[in-house]
Amino acid sequence: MKPILLIVDDDEEICSQLKWALADECELLVAHDRPTALDLFRQSRPLVVLLDLGLPPYPTETSEGFAALSELLTSDPQLKIIVVTGQGEKEHALRAVGEGAYDFLSKPVDMDELRIVLKRAAYGARLEREYRELQRFLSTDTFEGMLGTSPKMQAVFNTIRKVASTDAPVLILGESGTGKEVAALAVHRQSPRRDGPFVAINCGAIPETLLESELFGHEKGAFTGAHMQRKGRIESAAVGTLFLDEIGELSLALQVKLLRFLQERFIQRVGGRQPIEVDTRVIAATNVDLKRALTEGKFREDLYYRLAVVNINLPPLRDRREDIPALAKYFLKKSAPEKGRSPLAFAPAALRALQLYPWPGNVRELENRIRRATIMAEGHQLTAEDLELSGAASSLRLKTLKDAREVAEREIIVATLKRHKGKIAPSAAELEISRPTLYELMEKLAVPRSQAAAEATGPIP
Repeated sequence: MKPILLIVDDDEEICSQLKWALADECELLVAHDRPTALDLFRQSRPLVVLLDLGLPPYPTETSEGFAALSELLTSDPQLKIIVVTGQGEKEHALRAVGEGAYDFLSKPVDMDELRIVLKRAAYGARLEREYRELQRFLSTDTFEGMLGTSPKMQAVFNTIRKVASTDAPVLILGESGTGKEVAALAVHRQSPRRDGPFVAINCGAIPETLLESELFGHEKGAFTGAHMQRKGRIESAAVGTLFLDEIGELSLALQVKLLRFLQERFIQRVGGRQPIEVDTRVIAATNVDLKRALTEGKFREDLYYRLAVVNINLPPLRDRREDIPALAKYFLKKSAPEKGRSPLAFAPAALRALQLYPWPGNVRELENRIRRATIMAEGHQLTAEDLELSGAASSLRLKTLKDAREVAEREIIVATLKRHKGKIAPSAAELEISRPTLYELMEKLAVPRSQAAAEATGPIP
C-alpha cells in the first residue's frame, strides 16, 4: 500500500511538479492553506507532510507555516513533517526542526533527495504507528470500562474500535450480566458522537402501555395524565446514541414504529401530527435468541436485519476464566474502600474457587459476591466461605471425572511453575510435556504465569 503524503503549499506549479514526480510512489493529498491542511490531516491521517512555511493569507511570512506545524504536531506528535524553505531561509528551517519537524529541504527541491527523505520518513512513521497500536493493545487490561485480556474479549474490543467510527446500527448479544450496556457505552465513547448524549432504555422494564410514550414522547393532552408536552428517549438522544436494552421484549406494534423510525429517521410523538427528524445512532441489546423469536413470529425479520448490521457477542464469564483474577482484584479494590475496609486480599483457595465456579450470573454476579464478601469478611483475607463458594467449588470438583482431572492438572501446573518462577521451558521439562502443550493447558485451565507463582506462595494483593 502506498504511503499517504500531504503536500501543503500555495504554489500551484510546485504542487503539480510534486504530483507528477511522486504519483507512482505516494497517495497524494494537496492543501493550499492551513485550515484545509488540518481538515485533510484529520480525515486521512497521512504518514508524512511536506510543508511550505509561506502560506496564505501571509505567503511572504512564516507565521501560518509555523502555526500549521504546531497544530499538526499537536494532533499527532509522531507525525513526520518535512519543511520546504527558500534558499535564504535556513534559520527558519532550523527553527522548524527545533519545534518538531522531521527534516527540511531547500527550494528548488531536488527530487532524488526528496524521494530518499520521504522513503525514510514514511518507513519510520509506519513503524512508530504500528508500535503504538501494539503497545496500546498490550499495555492495558481495560477498554472504556471493560476489562479482559482473554482472546474473546480482545476480539470484542477490536470489533468495538472498528464499528465505533461508523453510524451503523449495532446489536449486542450476551447473557444477563455480561455487560451489554457497558459495551454499548464503549461504542458511544469511541465514536464521533461521544460529545452527544448516551440515552439508555430497558424495553423490558417499562409496561407496554407506557413504553411508546417513553420512546417517542407525547403531546399535551394526548392521554389522561399528559399535562404537558414531553420528549421521548429517541428525541433526547439526538446527535448522540440511543441504547435499547432487552429489545426482544418490544411488542410487535412498537417494533413497527421503531422500524419506521430506522428507515425514515422521523418520529411522531403520541398525539402529535408533526414529523420530527432525529439524528441518533441506535444500539440494541438482548439476552434472548432473536433468531428463534423470528421463527416463532415474536420479532419482525425486517427490524432484526435493520438492527443487526453489526453483531457484538459478549462471552459469558465461564468462557473467559483467564479474566476472572483481574476482574476479582478490580472489584475488590473498588468495594473495600466503599465499605470503609482496610486493604483486603484473596486467600489462594478463594481465588481457585472463583475460577472453578460456573458464574451463571456472569460479571454482575462476580461483582455482587465480592461486594457482599467485603462486608462479611472478618479477617484481612477473603475466603471461599466469605464468597459463599466453598460448597459450590467442592461440588463442581466432584461432579465428574473430567472436573477432578482438571483440578488436579491445574494444581500440579501451578506448583511446577512456582518452583521454576514462571519459566515455561524448565516447567514443561519437569512435567514431561512440550512447551506448546504446556501453553495450551495453561490457557485451557486459566493459569497465567504470574498468577501461578502468586497462587502457590500466598495471598494475592
